[in-house]
Amino acid sequence: MGWTGALSLVAAAFLGSTTTLVAVGLVWRKRPGVFQQGPPPIRHGLLGLIGNTPLVRIESLSRETGCEILAKAEFLNPGGSVKDRVAAQILEEALASGALRPGGTVTEGTAGSTGVSLALCARAAGCSAFVAMPDDAAREKADTLRTLGAEVRRVRPVSIAHPDHFVNVARRAAAEREGAVFADQFENLANFRAHLRTGREILAQTDGMLDAFVSGAGTGGTLAGVSCALKAANPRVKVFLIDPPGSGLFNKVTRGVMFTREEAEGRRLRHPADTITEGIGINRQTANFGRALVDGAFQGSDMEAVEMAAYLLRNDGLFVGSSAAMNCVGAVKAARLLGPGATIVTVLCDGGARHLSRFHNAGFLAEQGLAPVATGTGLAFVSDGPYRPAIGQVLPTHT
Repeated sequence: MGWTGALSLVAAAFLGSTTTLVAVGLVWRKRPGVFQQGPPPIRHGLLGLIGNTPLVRIESLSRETGCEILAKAEFLNPGGSVKDRVAAQILEEALASGALRPGGTVTEGTAGSTGVSLALCARAAGCSAFVAMPDDAAREKADTLRTLGAEVRRVRPVSIAHPDHFVNVARRAAAEREGAVFADQFENLANFRAHLRTGREILAQTDGMLDAFVSGAGTGGTLAGVSCALKAANPRVKVFLIDPPGSGLFNKVTRGVMFTREEAEGRRLRHPADTITEGIGINRQTANFGRALVDGAFQGSDMEAVEMAAYLLRNDGLFVGSSAAMNCVGAVKAARLLGPGATIVTVLCDGGARHLSRFHNAGFLAEQGLAPVATGTGLAFVSDGPYRPAIGQVLPTHT
């Protein structure tokens, strides 16, 4: 029989009639996530590795809600986050237009994953990266960027209206350097266009059979690009925003006014969004968010996001970052709104390894009164609201 035949029989005993043997090894077709169907195609360089991320069924959430909860595993991009898509698109368009040439520099102001993605993609494109960031950001972020070859400038935290805000420092650096371009991820519509592809991938992976997409928004590129791609194919697909504390987007979507209770009560701190959920939440409308087609919005809390991250690690072995956890909170809220049988897609923006100093730090969470306490598989820690339809929309139903 030989060793391949023996392996085939062992696998068949485990999986019933679900096993097929091919020349490169076993392919378990009816158990998604066990093995892929054959080897992946050859990709051309680092940029070829970006995108086409798997759509993973989150088993625990699907079981508990009675819905299909699916998530784009964006932490599997080479730079470890969804921002790889944006960085690659910005560089591709800048090079194609002639605004950037090989040997030039791309600049950005960021304390998040965009810096890592730009540093890697710039290297792959034969360019360099300059990143300005606030000096209260974790030092390891700056050290990582320098290791990746980026020039880093740390500046004191000030208002976005101040000329020395880190975004304005990056914009000025591009203007002062020959052959440099400012990435401008918040306003550059290359961000939106990058996620048109994300939306098309979701359509292909689900065969167009989905009821809703849920995501938070920072730059707004993911929500805008995916929503436009999905609704172009099927206008009945519902798109929901999940908004963290301190962000004004919930009220922008549902009332048409960028407003937060924290600002009205004078309790907003110096950070744009007073939350430990990084990467989503903002108090201004960006050009990218302006393209989003949103049917309604949920609000999530820091406690829900922390509990969700612990839940996914405990029940699924998924170690995710704060925005990914909040997205999953939104997916559960959408599942309850639409009812059993719905298929809901969200995004796992990045993994948890970049969040060890705050979001996944037990001491920090305890100091903030956010230590997770839930156990088991129940989802009682996710509240039933609040939800509001977007202006001019009605409450959705699942059919």
